[in-house]
Amino acid sequence: MAFFKIIDKGMGITRLFLGGVHGKEGHSTIYALQEIRNDDVTSGKLVIHNCDESPYVSTLDPDYYQSRVGKEVLYLISSYHPKIYVEAHCYRNENYLKLTSPHRWTESKVPPLIELESGVLIGSASPLIRTSIFAKDDVCITLEMPCKPTKKTLDVYINVLRSIAASGSRDELEKRMMDLYPNQVETAKKYAKEFFGNYPPF
Repeated sequence: MAFFKIIDKGMGITRLFLGGVHGKEGHSTIYALQEIRNDDVTSGKLVIHNCDESPYVSTLDPDYYQSRVGKEVLYLISSYHPKIYVEAHCYRNENYLKLTSPHRWTESKVPPLIELESGVLIGSASPLIRTSIFAKDDVCITLEMPCKPTKKTLDVYINVLRSIAASGSRDELEKRMMDLYPNQVETAKKYAKEFFGNYPPF
C-alpha cells in the first residue's frame, strides 16, 4: 500500500500530496495517487506519498502528530517545504452528512467540507498544522472521496489532483479551480475568512 514518487521538472514550487494519513484510507487513495503522471507537472516538483495502514486518529486531534504516521507527515512537510499541500483522504458513506453539515462548526470546531461533485469533498488541512507550519500564502487542502468510489467519483478525484499538480502557483490553482467549481471556491473563501480571519488557507 505504501507508495512514493517524485516528479521533478526543475525550477518552480514544490507540491506535496499525502494519502492514507490515518486508518485504512491508503487502500483507497493509492488508486488515485498512482494515476498522477509525469506530464501532469510542467514545472517545479511534486512529491507523492501514500502511507501504510495505521491506527485511526483524527488529524484534528493534537495527539495525531505524536503518532508514527503523524510524525511521518511532519517529516515530509519539513523536508520538502511544499507551497501546495494536499492530504488525500477517503470517508465512509455514512459520514458524508457529518463532514458536510453546518454543525461541523460547533461539533469539530472547523468548517464543513464542500462537495465539488460526485461525492468528492474539499476543505482546508487541519488548522493544527495550517497556522503553525505553513505560510499564509501556502495552499493546504484536504480532498476527500468515498472509500469505495464509483468510477465517476474516482475520475473526478483524480482530475482535481491533476489540476492541482499542474498549478505552478496559488493564483494559478485558484483560477483553475474557479473555472471548474466557481460556487464551491467562493464558499471555501467564505469559510476560510470566517474561520482563519486574515490567515486564509485557500
